Amino acid sequence: MLDMLSEPVIVAWIGLAGGVVLGLAARIGRFCTLGALEDLFYGGSVERVRMWGIAIGVSITASFAAQALGWVELNNSIYLSATWNPWASIAGGLAFGYGMALAGNCGYGALARLGGGDIRAFIIVLVMGIFAYMTIAGPLAYMRIWIFGGSSAAPTPPSIAFALSQQIGLSLTWIGMAIGIVIFAFAAASRPVWQHPKTLMWGTLVAGAIVSGWIGTQWIATHGFEELPVVTHTFSAPIGESLIYLMSASGNSVSFATGSVLGVLIGAFIGSIFKGHFRWEACDDARELRRQIFGAALMGVGSILAFGCSVGQGLSAFSTLAYSAPVTLICIVIGAFIGLHQLIQGFHQID
Repeated sequence: MLDMLSEPVIVAWIGLAGGVVLGLAARIGRFCTLGALEDLFYGGSVERVRMWGIAIGVSITASFAAQALGWVELNNSIYLSATWNPWASIAGGLAFGYGMALAGNCGYGALARLGGGDIRAFIIVLVMGIFAYMTIAGPLAYMRIWIFGGSSAAPTPPSIAFALSQQIGLSLTWIGMAIGIVIFAFAAASRPVWQHPKTLMWGTLVAGAIVSGWIGTQWIATHGFEELPVVTHTFSAPIGESLIYLMSASGNSVSFATGSVLGVLIGAFIGSIFKGHFRWEACDDARELRRQIFGAALMGVGSILAFGCSVGQGLSAFSTLAYSAPVTLICIVIGAFIGLHQLIQGFHQID
């Protein structure tokens, strides 16, 4: 395969394949971060929250199993190779969650809605991608570094499994798999989950997309000649990276990120056609559009501060049991709750 295709193209195909699964999960399986929280806070339903729990549990178990088999080295991921700043995770998670509530979607959800014909989501995707790159290397980067400092190599992996292994002397792999199994069992311990196996199926497929990214990019990094990172799906910086590629393709190359973003769009389009939900939609309320733009900007900034979005931290980082994952995810939930409460209960600060 390496003889026929360039390494960036191969990893882009790996990202695209997983992205298609994630797009299908969003449109057919109703896998959605904000939707799950809305169901939990205001709908009295935990089905989609359990789907998230299943995805987290399976992704952790499968990632550590893959590491035991030598298919991936999780310490090569950005979540475990860089130092962890808890204040950045807290601030970024709160900003992202609040912005997600105002925008009505996270970056992944916006891509899925765009694949179904929602032009409003296109604005969210554009603004989020631009503000993400403004925070990485643009004007906002100065403030980010001034407040939170720059990233550096971690002396030891900032990993829950690594810390427990050091403390109790058990195998890192078995600790990681045990934690994943416990989370899966807790999420799946409900009669409706087994009565409606789609919850179990889509949660597992989402986890498979996450783990396939780790395994695929690790294989290329091990067997190829280019220095490509070991990554999997996240939808903050990759949206900005995809926008840059669209504007500079002749002097740039595809990547896992561009493949992943395109894959979600394709999967969401197929899923919306399958469900008969595809239709062009536009925003006819200036106040709503202003709120969505502001929310998208907050998500772009927050996701970079936190080293990932709801998918990047809530699934990808969680699959490595990075310290940042539970902290960021909890803060995203808190931020989203505040934003939803403001919108639904009527604080009226942003109208």
